Amino acid sequence: MKLVTILGSLNKDGSCANALKIVQSELALSDRIELVKIDPNDFNLPFPGQSDSNSDAKNLQQLLSDVSGIIISTPEYHGSFSSIIKLIIENLGFPSVLSGKPISLLGVASGSIGAIKSLEQLRSVCSHIGAIVLPGPVSIANVRSVFDINGNCLDKKVERRLKTLANEMMSYVEKHVCPKHPLEEQVRDNL
Repeated sequence: MKLVTILGSLNKDGSCANALKIVQSELALSDRIELVKIDPNDFNLPFPGQSDSNSDAKNLQQLLSDVSGIIISTPEYHGSFSSIIKLIIENLGFPSVLSGKPISLLGVASGSIGAIKSLEQLRSVCSHIGAIVLPGPVSIANVRSVFDINGNCLDKKVERRLKTLANEMMSYVEKHVCPKHPLEEQVRDNL
């Protein structure tokens, strides 16, 4: 099963990236997962209406077309999700390659209420384009006090929630997208 994480920030060392690394580490523990990490810094994406023959939009669409599930992260900027996430979504075609795919959401914010506003808006956009947005998004409040200068999580509850996000995505995909074949389970049970 192929799962993708999307970093919603151009800052590779920021809080959003630190939170996503915990999710990625948890996903990497499974030998059934092929993990693909999308960093927006690695793509040249045009704004809507711009024509760019050197664009990576088709490559990004191809990369996401055959995945089993996607985890999108975003920092909250001015009460909304990041513009780089919007740009990624805008470059995924119409109909979007996200249509019909399960998506989990992760948001970080400096404020005390967390990334609730950005996650609500991102959920709305993802649902509008036909994605299956899973319940239980993770919103990390006061994110500057959650990670140390080396990116280590200082809050065990937050770390547990991030790992749970990864595990819930894997469980959903195993149950609904890539269920085991009955004969495979029968062989395993007979061993």
